[in-house]
Amino acid sequence: MTGYDPDSVKCVVWDLDGTLWDDIAVETPTDELPLPRPEMLAAIDALAARGVLSSIASRSAPTVLDRLAAGRPEVRERFLAPQVSWQDKSESLRRIAKDLGIAVEALVLVDDSPYERAEVEALLPGVRTLAPEDVPALLAAFEGREVTPESRERVRRYRTEETRRAEGERFSGSREEFLRWCDMRLTIGAAAPDEIPRALELAARTHRLNSSGLTPDRLRELAASEGHTLYTARMADRFGSYGVIGAALVDRTDPAAWSVPLLALSCRVAGRGAAAAFLFRLMRRAREAGAGTFRVILRPTDANLEMRILLRQAGLRRADDTPGPDAAVLVRSLHGDLPEPPPYLHVTEQDHREDAEA
Repeated sequence: MTGYDPDSVKCVVWDLDGTLWDDIAVETPTDELPLPRPEMLAAIDALAARGVLSSIASRSAPTVLDRLAAGRPEVRERFLAPQVSWQDKSESLRRIAKDLGIAVEALVLVDDSPYERAEVEALLPGVRTLAPEDVPALLAAFEGREVTPESRERVRRYRTEETRRAEGERFSGSREEFLRWCDMRLTIGAAAPDEIPRALELAARTHRLNSSGLTPDRLRELAASEGHTLYTARMADRFGSYGVIGAALVDRTDPAAWSVPLLALSCRVAGRGAAAAFLFRLMRRAREAGAGTFRVILRPTDANLEMRILLRQAGLRRADDTPGPDAAVLVRSLHGDLPEPPPYLHVTEQDHREDAEA
């Protein structure tokens, strides 16, 4: 894992036969599965404590997953969106990424088979593959990194997300009716001190809904400078709390034109209107503070198309001045009607001294 950025790893996908355990599950003489290797379970638990999910991609009979759930539920519950079938590993990884709502490049495959690793590397070149003996190096890459409360809760929250998805599939009404039934609540305000580590984590780990890719060090520096405010967004619904799902750095050094060097949201809330609601309320807050113009710094990437579409739908257009060859300034007037958050999302704002002083 030398030179590898652990911030890009959101889920480790484990093979079963020869990786999680020694033997071949379908060849056992009884329904009892092989015993998992203790060092592999310890690695999975260590990664979960750092906010890294685990899943399964195994070319085997689908009944193996049922046997795992029935015979070793304490092992089965460690894995999200598992794939056990005879399909190619690359296809299994695509399905895992889709079910979890993350980019396939955020996956790491651990597999004892050189053939399976080569197949994934050929068809999914953005996915890192490791042999089982590489797992200690994987764990070492996470040593010394700050672990936020959201990281520690990430596995539980993804399990809650599985419940949401199952409820959505059973719901008989429209998508909007389901979202309204979920009773989603978004709370926006200036970041409390204990929320800053999570904001830095969002800057580093989010890609789909990240406007500029501002580094955590630069974000921390700017957030502490005069005339800047770091805002966060928390979200909850009838199933529980999502925690801090959004961060936005606002530059208020020019009172007439609020500028946003970073807008970043968790991919877990994609498609639920939270990103739009956060952006729209920042625009409204800017106007209430006396600003007439709203600007966002955008660095287009292959991953942040969703963010670019959102900014365009919010009426932001490219300005003449740009901060560099790889970035653009998007701007819109705050006069006239401003876009409103989706009607199924309840948005509340907290009062903060920073706004009163702006």
